[in-house]
Amino acid sequence: MSLDLATLADRSTDAIAEARRQLEVCNACRYCEGFCSVFPAMTRQKAFADGDITHLANLCHNCRGCYYSCQYTPPHEFDLNIPAALGDARQESWERFAFPSAFGKLFHQRGVAVLAVILAVTLLAIWFMQTVQPVGGDGFYAYMSHNAMISIFIPAFLFPFAAIAVGIRRYWRETGGQSARLAHFVAAFKDAAALRNLDGGQGQGCNFEKTDRYTNTRRYAHQAAMYGFLLCFAATSVATVLHYLFDMPAPYPLFSLPKILGLTGGILLCLGTAKLAYLKTKADPALGTARVWGGEMAFILLLFFVSATGLVLYFVSGTALVEWMLPLHLAAVFTFFLLTPYSKMAHGFYRLTALVREAQMKR
Repeated sequence: MSLDLATLADRSTDAIAEARRQLEVCNACRYCEGFCSVFPAMTRQKAFADGDITHLANLCHNCRGCYYSCQYTPPHEFDLNIPAALGDARQESWERFAFPSAFGKLFHQRGVAVLAVILAVTLLAIWFMQTVQPVGGDGFYAYMSHNAMISIFIPAFLFPFAAIAVGIRRYWRETGGQSARLAHFVAAFKDAAALRNLDGGQGQGCNFEKTDRYTNTRRYAHQAAMYGFLLCFAATSVATVLHYLFDMPAPYPLFSLPKILGLTGGILLCLGTAKLAYLKTKADPALGTARVWGGEMAFILLLFFVSATGLVLYFVSGTALVEWMLPLHLAAVFTFFLLTPYSKMAHGFYRLTALVREAQMKR
């Protein structure tokens, strides 16, 4: 599918224009001033440039409390739906900043199909390599050599981070970012670690899946998924250090640091993504970016599949099932990393950058 840059620009302009219209009404009302970071940030100016809209959209965590507290939602003539308006502007910004842009747009339009194709092709390729390549070693290396795994995953790991770096640089320039200081990063990471913007501004939680009832369920599910992923990443990093610096290759015993981090992270990631997928089915799609609902759900389920197959692989170690589970898990991990710059996973990088920019503007 080719990318129509003019169409994307028009859609982005429409999304920003609608978000600007709604935010101007909010700025006059200010009833939601005590909510998430969007509303205090909004009051700093009376007029919003395109970069301001992009910044506010990426500060929004779609908790939806503002919608259920607003007196100007439909059927009022102002027709305000701030979660959807900022969601559209945010999604358009990710498509605009993605590198390469054509693939970013393709995933956002056909996320389920793209994910399925990459997963299937990768799975077949790994199965083929596992079949034809001579191996020798312990644990997983008895089925696929260390060098083969490295040749697959180094490009899949490095490319996404390079693509994300390009996108973040584009975001930073559009939002007027300046040289950041350590204090800005500390403030941003503090907010991100606690997911403060999912507490509704008052600590009571958000309205994501229970309409006008506050709940912290989504916040806790996000934290489980986030910390689970970070623990899994830490397990891989520690194992890499042990392998290359201390000549201690896998497999590792149960009470080793890689296993403790990996098992804990896998369980948290599995539970968090399962809960997030369930909550997404309970939430009103009209208060988000409905056109990418399928792609977002597919990516959450992919993360669940990564963690679930990793846990299953651990428990079937030493059995004939490893020959089948290892390709499944490796294909899922490869697909996850390859799609990271274009999928819902990118929101973590953009929202963290928005928090850094917000810390700059506050100071």
